[in-house]
Amino acid sequence: MLKTPDSDEQLTRILKRVRRIELITRGMVKETLGGQYHSRFKGQGIEFDDFREYQAGDDIRFIDWNVTARMDEPFVRKYIEERELTVMIVVDVSGSGDYGSQEDSKRERAAEVAAVFAFSAVQNQDKVGLILVSDQVEHYLPARKGSAHALRILRDILTIQPKSRKTSLAPALDLSIERIAHRALVVLVSDFLTPDTAWEHNLRAVAAKHDVVAAQISDPHEWQLPSSGRICLEDPETGEQFIVNTSHPAVRLKYAEAISERQESLSRLLRKNGVERIDVRMDDDYAPAMKAYFRARRRRKR
Repeated sequence: MLKTPDSDEQLTRILKRVRRIELITRGMVKETLGGQYHSRFKGQGIEFDDFREYQAGDDIRFIDWNVTARMDEPFVRKYIEERELTVMIVVDVSGSGDYGSQEDSKRERAAEVAAVFAFSAVQNQDKVGLILVSDQVEHYLPARKGSAHALRILRDILTIQPKSRKTSLAPALDLSIERIAHRALVVLVSDFLTPDTAWEHNLRAVAAKHDVVAAQISDPHEWQLPSSGRICLEDPETGEQFIVNTSHPAVRLKYAEAISERQESLSRLLRKNGVERIDVRMDDDYAPAMKAYFRARRRRKR
């Protein structure tokens, strides 16, 4: 559910945040990512244009046998390269996104990453849409063109009031299959604090049809426990609380091993389904990771 800010102060704060993110991401796109986005994602598909007579050397798979039978000589289907791309941005808005040990929350960083892809799409005259998901689809914005639409996407990410605080990416992935007719780029922006088995088959279905990239938002304080004695930890999505003695080395080690195992499991899942990953750390500049992603994909395409 999207909620209109109920005070002038809150509205001003949100608009300032939108403007700040717009300036940061527009500058990055214009200076460094625009051309790389274009070379990486343009021209991935083909669409039917017309028929023409068969010529020596043509691929026989393109022969249209119905037209050939009517004309009594071989004709092939002629295709043109699709220049327009649909970008569907899926943002996890579950409870864990409200956390942030740095200046911004993970939700705000997710908005920045989404804005990079949205403004890259705008610059290249592509359509861009949005799906906000918890353990259900919280909001769906069909893909359209234009800067105003990109700003709407950014605003919607920052103002959403989710009905649920839990996580499941499956509903958003299913909606991507349902609503996107042609090959597209699906961008998953999440901390991925959800069991892989809950959405693996959904991801497999989307990756078989679309190009998928996963941007993982992570906070450094989530990777290791501090040595701070007995502390109370609360799951932001379930509200469940735990008392943990962080002074005990074995406790900290077990926690670190669990985090490492979760990351390895996610990496295996993404690799198996041909999904590339962008690591976005809250304590680091994410621009180099974005640039590296676009450069690597451009090299592989060549």
